[in-house]
Amino acid sequence: MATAQVGFIGLGNMGGRMTRCLVRGGAAVIGYDLVETAAAAAGAVPASSPGDVVEASDVVLLSLPDSRAVEQVVLGDGGVLARSRPGQVVVDLSTAAPSSTRRLSTTLAEQGVDYLDAGISGGAAAADRGALTLMVGGSAETLAQVRPVLDHFSEKVFHVGDSGAGHATKLLNNFLNAVSLAATAEVMVAARKAGLDLATVLEVLNASSGVNFATTNRFPHIIQGDYLEGGLTNTLMLKDVTLYCEYVSSLGVTSLNSAGPVASFGLARALGYADQISNRVVDAIGDVSGGVRVTPPIDPEQPQQPGGPT
Repeated sequence: MATAQVGFIGLGNMGGRMTRCLVRGGAAVIGYDLVETAAAAAGAVPASSPGDVVEASDVVLLSLPDSRAVEQVVLGDGGVLARSRPGQVVVDLSTAAPSSTRRLSTTLAEQGVDYLDAGISGGAAAADRGALTLMVGGSAETLAQVRPVLDHFSEKVFHVGDSGAGHATKLLNNFLNAVSLAATAEVMVAARKAGLDLATVLEVLNASSGVNFATTNRFPHIIQGDYLEGGLTNTLMLKDVTLYCEYVSSLGVTSLNSAGPVASFGLARALGYADQISNRVVDAIGDVSGGVRVTPPIDPEQPQQPGGPT
C-alpha cells in the first residue's frame, strides 16, 4: 500500500505529529478531529466526520484517548463500521483495553475489514522525528501490507501476536514508564534536599543499577529547566496506569507496584498539573516536600517566558 489513501482520525498531541510525518513523506492524508483546525494544521485534507474519512481512505489510522472514544468512533452512527468496505485496514494507535480491541476486531472482520492494534512508544520527540516504536497485534500479513504507511512515523515495528496483543504490550510498557518516572522524580527531589549536585547524581545513576528511561532521557533535560513539553499528561498517565491495573487483574495478576505511580500522578492531578506533561510530577512531589524544585533557580533579573518554571 505504498500509494494508499490514508485517513487519520484523532489529530491531537500524537496523532497530529504522526500525520505531519505522513504528509512530509508524500502520503495523501485526509483527517478528522473534534478540533476543526487540527487537520489543516497537521497538513491533512480536513474531513467533516469520521465516516467521511473512512469512505475516502484505504487505510484508516486512529489515535484516540481511550477505549470509550475508540468504540464511539468505530461503532457510532456514521462511524468506521457503518462506512467501511471490505478490504480496508484500520490501525488503532491508541492506548486501549485489549478486551475492547478484540471485540472491535471481530466485529470489523465480519465486514471484511482488518483491524490492527498498534501501541506506540517514544513520546512527542520521537513522533516529530518519525522514529516511534510500534507494537502491533493482529494479522502479520495485514501488518506487512500497511508497513509502507507505518514506516513514515516509526523506526521499529514489532509484531507481538494476535488481536489485542499490541495494546496489551503497550499497557505493560506504559506501566514501567510510569513507575520509573514517578520513582526517579522522588529520588531527584530527595537528592536536591540532600544538597547533592543533580547532574552528578544522574551520571552516577546512569552508570549504575538505577538507570532507567527517566534518568537517561528525561531528567538530564528537566534539571536544566526543560520539561520536554508536548508529551503524555499527568491525567493520561494516570489513565494508563489504571488501565494496566484493570488488565492485569483480569489476568489474575496482583499488582503490588501500582500504588506508587497511582499516588504520584494522582497527586499531580490534585495539585493542578492534570493537563501538563507527566514530567511535572516531579514538581508535585516537590510541592509536598517543602516546595522543592529540581530546575535551576529563576533569576529575577531575567524576563520569564509564558509556561516557564514557576
